[in-house]
Amino acid sequence: MIRVGVIGTGAMGQNHVRIYSEMEGVELAGISDVDRQRVEAMAVQFNTKGFTDYKEMFAEGLDAVSVVVPTKLHKQVVLDALEAGLHVLVEKPIADTIENADLVIGAAKKSGKVLMVGHIERFNPAVIKLKDIMDSGILGKIVSISTRRVGPYNPRIRDVGVILDIGVHDIDIISYLYGEKINHVYAIAGADIHPFEDHASIILRMNHEFAGVVETNWLTPHKVRKLTAIGLNGVAYLDYIDQTVEIHDNGWIRKAKVEQSEPLKNELKYFIDCVSTGKDPNPSGEDGKHALEVAMAAIRSYREEKMIEIGK
Repeated sequence: MIRVGVIGTGAMGQNHVRIYSEMEGVELAGISDVDRQRVEAMAVQFNTKGFTDYKEMFAEGLDAVSVVVPTKLHKQVVLDALEAGLHVLVEKPIADTIENADLVIGAAKKSGKVLMVGHIERFNPAVIKLKDIMDSGILGKIVSISTRRVGPYNPRIRDVGVILDIGVHDIDIISYLYGEKINHVYAIAGADIHPFEDHASIILRMNHEFAGVVETNWLTPHKVRKLTAIGLNGVAYLDYIDQTVEIHDNGWIRKAKVEQSEPLKNELKYFIDCVSTGKDPNPSGEDGKHALEVAMAAIRSYREEKMIEIGK
């Protein structure tokens, strides 16, 4: 029985709590949030213990925690959890700066504990299916992957802009699908309504011949989550929300068989498996750092109006 805790019980954290409470082989040993009223109510609802100080929860004999707090708090909470000897799943992005990402990655390596970053779309059944299709060679050489992740503003997001909040999903997925690190980024963006950027068009380059395009905003009145992968032998159209993949080539339009399931449930089951077996997680801390590095470079690109080479 793996004893887990959840730090942060906002909208996303509540889903972590729900899924852990239903998971076989897992005991939800505690939840923590600075909102006393909310955490106490949820503790009753899910038959666990509630804490306003997450460090007090660590004394409950936990094996692992999900860290689901605002991005600027990720570094300190993750470091405290690792120091307490716990395995950690931290929601994306891994941290608010590259330096802080390096600190938590280094601490995880030193502790020997699992550090996994919650890039949830890797566990979307449609993405898993598309990855298999691309790796099989059905589409031929992939030359371009473009994504559209747009929708209305979520008022609970106050500490980052649209690139770090939702654009980072597709930055990670494009790198994951290609199996390549992104080495150049150019972005056009703006903060027209909100304090941080609320729309962005991001161009990514990998090894000079592979392209990625991310369109994202908080201005569209309806939610769209789609991806197109263009290959020499065909094109794949993916819908993250409907969990569908269609392949178009010269002769056919084919709909791939996708077994639909909740991505977060898949992600948390995988995390618990990593904790139980000791295997290295995918996405790792390094994967999370790369996605953050590219997202930060995109922000720098639009501010400085130039292409940015990653790592420079």
